[in-house]
Amino acid sequence: MLPAVVFDWDGVIIDSSSHHEQSWKIISQDRDLPLPAGHFKRGFGKKNNVIIPDLGWATDPAEVEALAHEKEEIYRGLIRRHTPLPLPGVSALLVGLRNRGIPCAIGTSTERANLDLLLDLLELRPYFQAIVTGEEVVDGKPDPAVFLLAAERLGVAPADCIVIEDALVGIEAARRAGMQVVAVATTERLADLQHADRAVGSLEGFRVGDLEALAAAKKS
Repeated sequence: MLPAVVFDWDGVIIDSSSHHEQSWKIISQDRDLPLPAGHFKRGFGKKNNVIIPDLGWATDPAEVEALAHEKEEIYRGLIRRHTPLPLPGVSALLVGLRNRGIPCAIGTSTERANLDLLLDLLELRPYFQAIVTGEEVVDGKPDPAVFLLAAERLGVAPADCIVIEDALVGIEAARRAGMQVVAVATTERLADLQHADRAVGSLEGFRVGDLEALAAAKKS
């Protein structure tokens, strides 16, 4: 039996990486702040309170919070104008999990306001029994806190959860939580994800049975 599944959000359910990247560019231009080459990939999956000091923009917590808030406001404006669709295979997998009575959670570094906006725009909220966002934990991924809290809210042991992730820091967080992990090659090359329990190019054609087989293999 497959007790529970925990989904990362961006890069797994939807891909709004272009919206995030554009919002960083806009705030850097508006405030005349430097944006080093390769910054977006380095920061992918991390919380803004880590990214902004790494960019050299601010270290004072109040300044970091203000910049983070402004960046996410820009992002939500872009989302409202150009809403991304669920990634291929996501809707079918969520329907399959619901039909089998398998509880699902979201464990993400995404801000709650961003998540709430997209869950409502895409009408995906009914598929998830628990949600954990970056604001609810002290340390973001690769720390396992987000996934551990998701398991707690679902009422299952961490070892009985399978995480679906795309970011390297998220895969590490799942490992540290003691969870199996399926890696989706949305933001990383498939060849770079082979340390996951399973790596797939996308969730298209990926079914509940694939997750159940993974869970069964762990118990055998």
